Amino acid sequence: MNDISSTVAVLGGGAAGFFGAIACAEANPHLTVYLLEKTGKVLSKVRISGGGRCNVTHAADTPAQLVQHYPRGARQLKEPFKQFGAVDTVRWFERRGVRLKTEADGRMFPTTDSSETIAQCLLDAARKAGVQVLTHTAAEQIAPLPEGGFQLMLSNPQLPTLNVARLLIATGGAPKSAQYDWLRQLGHSIQEPVPSLFTFNVPDSPLQELPGVSVPRARVRIAGEKLEYEGPVLVTHWGVSGPAVLKLSAWGARRLHDLDYQSTALVSWLPDFTEDTLRQHLQDYRAQHGKKTVLTNPLFGLPQRLWRTLAEQAGVGTETRWNELPAKLQNRLIENLLRTSLPMHGKTTYKEEFVTCGGITLGEVNMQTMESRVVPGLHFAGEVLDIDGITGGFNFQAAWTTGYLAGRAMGELVK
Repeated sequence: MNDISSTVAVLGGGAAGFFGAIACAEANPHLTVYLLEKTGKVLSKVRISGGGRCNVTHAADTPAQLVQHYPRGARQLKEPFKQFGAVDTVRWFERRGVRLKTEADGRMFPTTDSSETIAQCLLDAARKAGVQVLTHTAAEQIAPLPEGGFQLMLSNPQLPTLNVARLLIATGGAPKSAQYDWLRQLGHSIQEPVPSLFTFNVPDSPLQELPGVSVPRARVRIAGEKLEYEGPVLVTHWGVSGPAVLKLSAWGARRLHDLDYQSTALVSWLPDFTEDTLRQHLQDYRAQHGKKTVLTNPLFGLPQRLWRTLAEQAGVGTETRWNELPAKLQNRLIENLLRTSLPMHGKTTYKEEFVTCGGITLGEVNMQTMESRVVPGLHFAGEVLDIDGITGGFNFQAAWTTGYLAGRAMGELVK
């Protein structure tokens, strides 16, 4: 039997699990740190993130800037981000030979543009710190021991049982409530999981002939709700996507779930205009360019195909000139430019980057150490917690922060 007093384990071989294991082993070199991953692969999400480039974090100098991007967990993350924020993440990787670069929208990637750089850095850091990484090793049963610590019944025939002084759970988010039952059995309550970061299915889209068309800045809102977001919008074969839609889906995750993903998205392709200012602008344009045909002269920098479709759906004919455009058709065009109506019926997961909101209730966790307030010696990190961010590196930053705090605390608390 192993020496429980000098052994800790981390469940989950993703970003939070690796960061936690490394932080723990570096904080206390006398510990034996096991990282247990039930599948045959580690760091899978790191490898596919950002189209294979890995959006490591987001350029944000202060915790106050960072927390604005978390639909769930913002208030509770403020203090943790003071301990380990985006600036600390950049330094952590740079100290290990990986430099990050900032793109125009604030997202940060390795200068190599390869997620393999990040995965390899984590693997090297774990090896150097002495972390024992075991794949194909699931914890089939977790039993708190009377004298403190836990006994793990493992699926690994070479290591069927493992006694540990402390345990970090970093198993990621799960789409089904039943997948959290093992954590409920340990005494924790769960915020019900629902999808976050998804695109909108619009089977009867008025834009279905325009897949691939994108607008760098539009406003998307949900009719009858206080939900809206501005940013790039992409028309797809199945509906609409792009950062504005994905971020809106995160902020509205619970409400859209309650609506069974049946609602109407209203898109303003011209978010800087009101109805009055747009009407005045068109009147001025008409006075100066009355002989130009409406369909073939797109305004406001909108893509030709989008402009033509919106104008045609307003009833504008192929040869109609601006000075011949009836007021009724101009009003319809204004409506389409400011409120294209997209009836949403369902959603589609964004690539393979599945994100859920829901998980361990944050009130049951000490956010300074990520230790359970319910089960002493049990820690949590990453998406298993009821924390989720919008796209842009925020979910990874939450994983690095919570993993680091959990790992460091475990290393310091085990003598």
